[in-house]
Amino acid sequence: MRMTNEAFAERLGISARTISRWHASPEMTHRTEVQQILDLAYERAGDAVQRRFALLMRPPEPRLEAQALRVAIAVVLRGDDILLVCRRGDGALRWQFPAGMVKPGAAPESVAVQETHGETGVHCTIREPLGERIHPVTGVVASYYLADHLAGEAANLDPLENVDVTWVPRAALTRFIPQDQIYPPILDALEVAA
Repeated sequence: MRMTNEAFAERLGISARTISRWHASPEMTHRTEVQQILDLAYERAGDAVQRRFALLMRPPEPRLEAQALRVAIAVVLRGDDILLVCRRGDGALRWQFPAGMVKPGAAPESVAVQETHGETGVHCTIREPLGERIHPVTGVVASYYLADHLAGEAANLDPLENVDVTWVPRAALTRFIPQDQIYPPILDALEVAA
């Protein structure tokens, strides 16, 4: 109604101190007789006031927040071998670990397992997270997971994205991916797992 506390209190027939308490504790539940006074004032307020009141009582709009692009990467071990895929992209072929884009609300660990199976036919389970970084080439948030082979033979199940899929001996990994391009915690985990 765009009134001062004193004018509103006078209109309702209550003390200005009561109005001040309402402002201090907006979640307060009113006594039945006070609520009846407020209901009556609302009914008599007119359409414009009722519309403004309804707008003020609406829950706030959810804030839209941007989410960084995220990929989940699985470093899958089978004994002394590591699973790699050869990706197409930018006119070049690159060997890398199986990976997939993490959609909002999805668990990166699940994406790593699902994408590994979807790309290669290999079932794996996450042993441990290896950490996250902003990928130096792509600029996306990369979440890395050490995983163990459960079942399945490596096959190229995604020929649009990949050229080949293979198991490589741990000792030969840097022939496929240059050592300076491998996230250091991966190398540390492979040394411990040896």
